[in-house]
Amino acid sequence: MKSRVDPAAVLSGILAIILVALLAGGLATGAFGPGPGPAPSAGPSPTRAMHSPAPSPTRSATPATGAPTVSPGPSPGPTATAAPTPTATVAPTASPTRRPTPRPTPKPTPRPTASPTPAPTAAASRAVTHGSRSRPRVALTFDMGGRVGDAEAIVAWLVDHDVPATIFMTGAMAESTATDAGRDVLATVDASGGLLEIGNHTYSHPHLKTKTDAQVRDEIERAETALGRYCADDPHPYFRPPYGEYNARVLAAIGAAGYTRTVLWDDTTNDYDPVSAGGPTAAELAERIVGRARNGSIVLMHLGGYEDLEALPAIVDGLRARGLEPVSLRMLLGV
Repeated sequence: MKSRVDPAAVLSGILAIILVALLAGGLATGAFGPGPGPAPSAGPSPTRAMHSPAPSPTRSATPATGAPTVSPGPSPGPTATAAPTPTATVAPTASPTRRPTPRPTPKPTPRPTASPTPAPTAAASRAVTHGSRSRPRVALTFDMGGRVGDAEAIVAWLVDHDVPATIFMTGAMAESTATDAGRDVLATVDASGGLLEIGNHTYSHPHLKTKTDAQVRDEIERAETALGRYCADDPHPYFRPPYGEYNARVLAAIGAAGYTRTVLWDDTTNDYDPVSAGGPTAAELAERIVGRARNGSIVLMHLGGYEDLEALPAIVDGLRARGLEPVSLRMLLGV
């Protein structure tokens, strides 16, 4: 007897196979739809359909010949889209760093070396022939550098009669080994209490215009040293050039030696020669001095001059009679 195949059983087996396949596909892809559709129901038709909730078209399976046609079950859910593999961002190739062009190290500008400030140049000595013409004063001055004559007697008379005067002595006279007259005169000046004063008359009484600047200064400085050994009175600022000779260069050298006044004269006795040689008498000397003197005059005489000692009393009296008072250079010039 031939066995009869139960169609319902065949259909159930086919559906089971399809369901297993679908489940296996969903697990493989990792995606299921919103859920399985409604369970299949057996109907009078041998064909059983399954509907997919997805909008995808239904795929049909063609059964073997003689087998009942089975509608495909629900389509699998949407396939999961793989996340895009992040593309590594390639960093831009860094441009080579440009090295700064080295600048030359600036050399410090050397500061100019300060030159030492030169010592101020001393002003040239000022040549003076007289003092103020507005005051009735006359300065009596005496040079001493050659003949001794009545030198000690003259300074003694001046002190005894309280007559101021200025003595210009050479250094050689102060240091002379032939006579003590120069040193005696300097001692009298020191003892006069300021009545008498001294001035510089060079050391050896040369013609200064024939000397170099250094020689002029040497003459002055040597005389100053010699006088200072025997007299406390300072000869500055008075200097008298031998023979009254000078020029601008000599005055500059005298000023450099520290003597601001080069003292000349505007009245003199001309006492160089004795009467026997044609020189003036004492009366003539006195008449000449008194007659020519005026306010501010500077009178030149010599401690060793001829007839000066004899003429001195008449000179002083005659000046005072005219209202002119005999004074020293410091009293006349105020320096």
